[in-house]
Amino acid sequence: MLGIFGDAINYIIDMGASVMLPIVIAVISICLGIKVGKAIRAGLMIGVGFVGLSLIVDMMNAQLGPAAQAMSQRFGLTLSVVDIGWPGASPMTWASNIATVAIPIAILVNVIMLLLKWTKTVNIDIWNIWHMTFTGAIAYAVTGQFWIGIVGVIVHAMIAYKLGDLWAPLMQDYFELDGLTVPHGTAAYMGPIACVVDAIIEKIPGLRDIDLTADTLQDKVGVFAEPIVIGGILGAGIGFLAGYDVQTALPLGIKMSAVMVLMPKIVKCIMDGLLPLTERAKVLLTKHFGNSEFFIGMDPAVLLGDPQVVTVGLLFIPLTLLIAVLVPGNRVLPFGDLATIGFFIAIAVAVHKGNLFRSLISGTAIMTMTIWIANQTIPWLTALAQSTGSTSGSNLVAALDQGGSPITYIFTQAFTLENITGLVVIAVIYAICWLFTIRCSKKRAQELENQ
Repeated sequence: MLGIFGDAINYIIDMGASVMLPIVIAVISICLGIKVGKAIRAGLMIGVGFVGLSLIVDMMNAQLGPAAQAMSQRFGLTLSVVDIGWPGASPMTWASNIATVAIPIAILVNVIMLLLKWTKTVNIDIWNIWHMTFTGAIAYAVTGQFWIGIVGVIVHAMIAYKLGDLWAPLMQDYFELDGLTVPHGTAAYMGPIACVVDAIIEKIPGLRDIDLTADTLQDKVGVFAEPIVIGGILGAGIGFLAGYDVQTALPLGIKMSAVMVLMPKIVKCIMDGLLPLTERAKVLLTKHFGNSEFFIGMDPAVLLGDPQVVTVGLLFIPLTLLIAVLVPGNRVLPFGDLATIGFFIAIAVAVHKGNLFRSLISGTAIMTMTIWIANQTIPWLTALAQSTGSTSGSNLVAALDQGGSPITYIFTQAFTLENITGLVVIAVIYAICWLFTIRCSKKRAQELENQ
């Protein structure tokens, strides 16, 4: 029975998020009492949104990826291990032995935490359980102990659902996503760093008064601060830095303008598809648990509709390459995740209330930690890739997304103790960041209540 269940899960997973999530959303909606026609429409609308996101991400990878690589070659970067990004890390994770049991375990952890009132996050984003699975898969590949891998899935799941609770006030306050939250991925687990950066900036006279947003820029420079123009300038600028001629650089600018305009519209499709399920879930949860507040856990892609997030993401394409050069001992060449750096800093933008100046500072801290950890986990990623047949021979593998996760790093290092100094430093920094995140969440929740 378990084998049949596992095969069914793997079959659905192989179809990708654009098919998997609509099916899951439609089935859950019908089970919760939503009319069949309305449930199917909601699922299809979410599918349309994810197909649109996939098209844009694929275009960004196809256009910005080569430009980033050309830019690194032009400036003589000699980083030897290429970042495969989440498009390479996620299928590798699903191919691991942990994957078959990871989804039911992650769901069970969520249910238990809800019953014990340890979380208010109700996760419906089954696809991104791959982040939790990754921690377990890495731990298993490195230690050879299956039970350690299972514990890794459980620990990451518990942390993710608590992050969902902590980020919920920001979702409502900044992104205006009432009742939704983002517990998954780089946006969620790197967000705590921004809380510390924001608190530090607040203590520094002069710096704390700098408020740079798209609105304030537009007041000063007019049309040049509009998202469509920013996209064009940044896209063409990256092209010229890559050594492209005018005939090649300008089309890249136009395509990045398209990203800035189309991304919010595509994200709206996902939000429209989620609305019936969100409303129905709130009714049922209130009925069974009283007037307790609950948050629907969703894919961090819903945050990419914010122009500030897209703008900072584009700015960090050249900045991430620069950081990779400056991090001592780094061998990772950012590549696969360059086009989707927005995922790393999305919640940071919300922490800073859209302040681009502060977002650039915290984004620098976030990408520095990510690249340092990703460099440390090269042997672990390579071991996972070899165990799943994703690579062969002596080819080394690295990934910024999840490969640079402090959660995975701290958990796996706790069992291997390969770098005790690194373990202690990252663990202490991340623990401090969590304390500031709790304070930040309470502060934003109080602001919402006052409003």
